[in-house]
This record gives sequence, structure tokens and C-alpha cells, in this order.
Amino acid sequence: MRKIIVLTFLSLDGVMQGPGGPTEDTSGGFTLGGWVVPYFDDALGQIMMEQMSPPFDLLLGRKTFEIFATYWPQQGPDNVINQATKYVASNTLTQHAWGKSVFLKGNVVDEINRLKQQDGPALQVHGSANLIQTLLKRDLVDEFWLKIFPVTLGTGKRLFDQGTIPAAFTVVESKALPNGVMITSIRRAGEFKTGSL
Repeated sequence: MRKIIVLTFLSLDGVMQGPGGPTEDTSGGFTLGGWVVPYFDDALGQIMMEQMSPPFDLLLGRKTFEIFATYWPQQGPDNVINQATKYVASNTLTQHAWGKSVFLKGNVVDEINRLKQQDGPALQVHGSANLIQTLLKRDLVDEFWLKIFPVTLGTGKRLFDQGTIPAAFTVVESKALPNGVMITSIRRAGEFKTGSL
């Protein structure tokens, strides 16, 4: 059975939109794109390389797939992103020249459940804010690998938004980099519980 792992850059107030540049995702009038750039250093780059070194496939929303498709195919066939199978949740895009791209047709949730039941590498989700809400609503995310940046944005797409359900998690890893970025990995951990103090 495959795991679904969400890798996300996150502001302190939970925004994940447009981390890599001013024009990456301007939907909803978002004008603060590129907020990770002042903090992206060798230490963070090393963590990203480590997280993307095991064999993995990608599970992406259409918008993120199209952003990736403008860059990664030119990075050489040995690049890990090009080697991964890209599963794309889209109602409109059905084919693309980028190799190893598979488009999920019909009921996306059923297709993702089918993928999870297969043998194979973990499915990493990058970006894909809308898809993540669907995954959260259906309790399909096994782990979050978060990079939390010491900024607040006040507006933008949030990781834990309309799809969020009550859920419990276990912290697998937590550390702060010298630049202030917090690296936190959490794993789904059974039933949500309440109590009284």
C-alpha cells in the first residue's frame, strides 16, 4: 500500500500559495508570491534533496502540474522529478508531452484510493492546494512534511482549509534551521480525541 505524503512550504499563518515567485500563483488576487526566496539556503536545499531522494511518484493537481511542466522537463532525464510517474488530477487535461504523466479520469477520489492500494513508491504531493483539500476531506493524507517559514501573509490559500476534518497526528521530526525555517514532519495517528482540564 502506498502512502500519500504532502510536502509543503508554509507561512506561520498557514498559507501555502505562491511560495516560489511573484507570478507562480496569483489566483484570488494574491500578490505576495516568492515569500520563501529570502530564506532558501543550502541547509534547506539539502533537506529538500533528502526528502526527494527515495523513489517516489507524484500526485499533482492540474495547475501545479502545468507549472512543473514548464521547468522540470528541461532539467535532464536523470532528474528525480522526470523519473517519477506524475499522476495528475484534472477534469480538463488528458494528455501532455512530458513523459511518465498519467491523467486520472472519472472519480478522482476513487482513482486515488486505487493508487493507494497498489504496490509502489510513496505518492508525494507538491503545491496542489485544491487537490490537498480533497485529500484532507477524504482522510487520504498519511504524512505532512512541512517547511514553516517565519513570516505571516494574512491572505492566500491555506494548507488546512475547507477540506480539513478533525484528525490526530504524531510529530515524527521537528527542528529549526539557522535561518529560522522550522522543519516538521507529522504522521496521521488515529482518532481525534477531546477531554477536559
